[in-house]
Amino acid sequence: MNESQHPLSITPILPSSPALGGVADEVHSSLRAHRDSVSMATLCEQTPDKALRARSKSLAVGSLVWPPHSSPMPIDVPYRARSWEPTLEKAIKAIVSIKASHVRSFDTEVSGAFTATGFIVDAQQGLVLTNRHVVSPAPIVAQAVLTNYEEVDLKPIYRDPVHDFGVMQFDPAKIKFMDLEEIELSPERAKVGLDIRVVGNDAGEKLSILAGTLARLDRRAPEYGIGEYNDFNTFYLQAASGTSGGSSGSPVLDIDGHAVALNAGGASKASSSYYLPLDRVKRALAYLRRGEPVPRGTLQTEFEYLPYNEVRRLGLKAHMEEKVRHQFPEETGLLVVRSVLPKGPADGRLVPGDIVIGCNGHMVPHFIGLFSILDDAVDQKVTLTISRGKKVMEVTVTLQDLHSITPNRFVEIGGGIVHELSYQLAKSYSQPVEGVYVAASGHMLASASAWRKSIILSVNTLPTPDLDSFIRAMQTLPDGARVPVRFYSLQKAYKDKIMIMHVDRHWHKFRVATRNDLTGLWDFNDMPPPPNDLSYTPSSATFAPLDSSLAIAEKLMPSFVAIDFYLPYLVDGMKATQFYGTGYVVSTSPPLIVCDRDTIPIGLGDIFITFANSIIIPGKIVFLHPFYNYVLISYNPQLIGDTPVRPLELSETELNQGDDVQFVGVGNDFSVVLKKTTVSAISNVGTRECSPPRWRAMNVEGIKVDDSINSQGGLLIDAHGKTQALWVSYSSQTEKGKDTSFMSGLSIQLVKPAIDAYIERGQVVFKGLGVELWTMRMAAARTLGLRDAWVKKIEKSGSTRHTLLYVLNILDESSACSKVLSVGDVILSINEQLVTRMPNIMQMDQETVPMVILRDGKELDVNVPLSELGGQETTRVVGWQGALIQKPYKSVLEQVRNVPQGVYVSCTLYGSPASHVLRPGVWIVEVQGQPVQDLDSFLTAVHKHETEMCRRRRPSYIPPVRRSAEQQARLNFSEEEALKTDEAEDDDDTNDEGYIRIKTVSRDETVRVVAVKLDLHYWDTWQLVPNDTSICGWICKEA
Repeated sequence: MNESQHPLSITPILPSSPALGGVADEVHSSLRAHRDSVSMATLCEQTPDKALRARSKSLAVGSLVWPPHSSPMPIDVPYRARSWEPTLEKAIKAIVSIKASHVRSFDTEVSGAFTATGFIVDAQQGLVLTNRHVVSPAPIVAQAVLTNYEEVDLKPIYRDPVHDFGVMQFDPAKIKFMDLEEIELSPERAKVGLDIRVVGNDAGEKLSILAGTLARLDRRAPEYGIGEYNDFNTFYLQAASGTSGGSSGSPVLDIDGHAVALNAGGASKASSSYYLPLDRVKRALAYLRRGEPVPRGTLQTEFEYLPYNEVRRLGLKAHMEEKVRHQFPEETGLLVVRSVLPKGPADGRLVPGDIVIGCNGHMVPHFIGLFSILDDAVDQKVTLTISRGKKVMEVTVTLQDLHSITPNRFVEIGGGIVHELSYQLAKSYSQPVEGVYVAASGHMLASASAWRKSIILSVNTLPTPDLDSFIRAMQTLPDGARVPVRFYSLQKAYKDKIMIMHVDRHWHKFRVATRNDLTGLWDFNDMPPPPNDLSYTPSSATFAPLDSSLAIAEKLMPSFVAIDFYLPYLVDGMKATQFYGTGYVVSTSPPLIVCDRDTIPIGLGDIFITFANSIIIPGKIVFLHPFYNYVLISYNPQLIGDTPVRPLELSETELNQGDDVQFVGVGNDFSVVLKKTTVSAISNVGTRECSPPRWRAMNVEGIKVDDSINSQGGLLIDAHGKTQALWVSYSSQTEKGKDTSFMSGLSIQLVKPAIDAYIERGQVVFKGLGVELWTMRMAAARTLGLRDAWVKKIEKSGSTRHTLLYVLNILDESSACSKVLSVGDVILSINEQLVTRMPNIMQMDQETVPMVILRDGKELDVNVPLSELGGQETTRVVGWQGALIQKPYKSVLEQVRNVPQGVYVSCTLYGSPASHVLRPGVWIVEVQGQPVQDLDSFLTAVHKHETEMCRRRRPSYIPPVRRSAEQQARLNFSEEEALKTDEAEDDDDTNDEGYIRIKTVSRDETVRVVAVKLDLHYWDTWQLVPNDTSICGWICKEA
């Protein structure tokens, strides 16, 4: 390149000068120092950090750019002598910190919050330039924080389909307390050796200024990984400025305050940073300023710039190289086809290795030259002159609109997101740009294991080549249907899978969203309700015969069922959404099945029951035992036709240590397991408190056997085939918080009362002590003051256990029981009966029970109120601003000393307003200063504020930047006036910027007040409530 043609060319005059050792030309800046501005010079220099760095959401590695010529400038001031202070003082007023959230997973992006940087390029229209991976193709909600900490909403108006830049817009009229500045784009100023400053939100800092020197202008575009967003078909600039996460979108400034590039990414193991050149950015910005769409053409082809020595190996002839060198003496290589997507415009016309010499009669030695032609010829034919091997030829191709293969619609169904495959992902996996892509599996698609980055080929045998076909296929399916889905994973595109999917139209909405670049929002269109066809029709099946050696197992197999349980949301402390296990029919009239609470842990979810390994039907929960590890569920017997189902025969005999039993169960491969074993011990089942709090078994004894039994579950039976115990799975956590499980026997005598109650009355109501108990040896009890008379009573009682029970934990400090019993109380008798084992307190029907307890060495007679615990536990969940809110459940209450009055945040969804500030596991006790007692009062408070926020359209407050001199003169800013009380809360002041104040209390009683940015478009308010007519027993409706 001819240095004299560049405006910042450097003429060497002092060999000993540092760095470039020269004097630079002066370029007159459009930025001047502000008289009253505060100096930021102390922030100018920072040492590059060698820690992991990248763009705000992924890593970067390398790239390239083409600097056009410009005329030389006269030498005036020595370049090194000039100060950056006036430049930075003005530039920082145009730089904004961006807070943003992807509200839905889409394309290469996943839902979640992030920070970045942008800068104002048009103050009058409120245009902010930043990276494409910041604007992103996904639905996004963003705010800009200006240097004076004013906050304003941003709307995305353009994201380039390929290159890493995008544009957001704000309303300049919303800025109250400062005059806006803008930064001019000057890509022609970029030159090797140019001193630069990268100013932005670096590593989460509000403002950081990093110094660097442009080292290369021809780096290849960064590569962030397969399946991620990647820029291509452009050069990148490189410098050692050491930028990191959050600095994405920062301007790369020269000393005159012009942006010469856009910060995009950095190397993870070095201090190198990579910047996007601004040539194509300026072109796009010109269209946007005029309110016109930005034309972008594509051949679905990736080109790479190779030096002449490598191009020669691909067949470039010497005379052709001479012509190119003569025409472009500064060039060091040519563009070469790197990859061509199948079924694209260039498929069959271009092949990898083709050397690009010209386009439409013009030589194009670099990216800018080629795409200046292609972008202006959308939907037209272009002629490429290429060298394929030794042969020079012309190839005619029709350009495609690049925006047409960048999806602008998605379908939200079953809690998941699907849309048409994008060009970015198709290129990443070398696939055709077609098919329905799973951006988030959600509840429904996860049931078929169609995870993110899958391509749906058909639903219920109906082909789904595009999004409209998928919508039509889903509209034919009734709620609760089970249908086959054919799909493949992009990581293994050669391998199709067919799985069964459970259609969900009751937990989540089915709607289509379309991007609206005028509003920056995605407009939703609700789909019609599902057809009323019955999802399940009656079917019959028989059980497979077993070998004669398994005769007793064959007798019991008609009582065995397989159970699958799917959670739509993570509530009640759940960390997983799919569970499975074995259940057992204990009654056919009424139909009743029992299973453990490791198979169905909570009451909210879809239950599917498999009979005879052949028929699958839905089930509904009847009763969840609050302490013992079992669940009762019901089903529709008409749906299994004449299937020979038999209820278990329950033994009346208690198991004791040393008894011989037989185990009949189902192995992990669903094979029948039969084994003889012996009861080795019967002891208390101990489980730890979990984090997050979830249900755990307590106050129960477990049966252990001699041999370890590897199975999903089963029965301990006597010689006649009568069931004496269920073999169930218990869930707990280790000291380090790692989930663990173990198997143990649960005496059928603990389950029978609930079965009998349901058969007799059609419901089960449990009354019990709201405490966790454990056993105490007599020696310890004597130490606490137990009299010898009680010891002799126990010794003469005939009990096989000379132990007592004591209160280990109060499960609800706000319960009536907690007012009578205390931790450490030793229970001597209940209803005048000695208590030496856990089964002695199994079930009681009174409102209160008389007890004799030992407390602090004294015997006390007390009447203890019993807690009535329903069979469903959680019966209502509210979704508000992405937070799942419910009444505090039993497992939470046992981990809190002083129970706050309010509602409990069980979970927050990624990308939601609540996820930014609300932590799962806290109570919401106030909304806008109004106390919250329950879900109804919470909804009343938030809806009141939402209504008020929508009403405040035109505030009466006039900001300083729009006041007349006369209005400003009338204002009184004295200290006395500033401290004047103002109790008005119903005026039109909008300074809260759409936030709502929430007061929270954590389990350790930490009180916080947080502000949630309300988003009523993407995050409406709904609730899950029981409904007997629904296939799962629940419905989702507006709240």
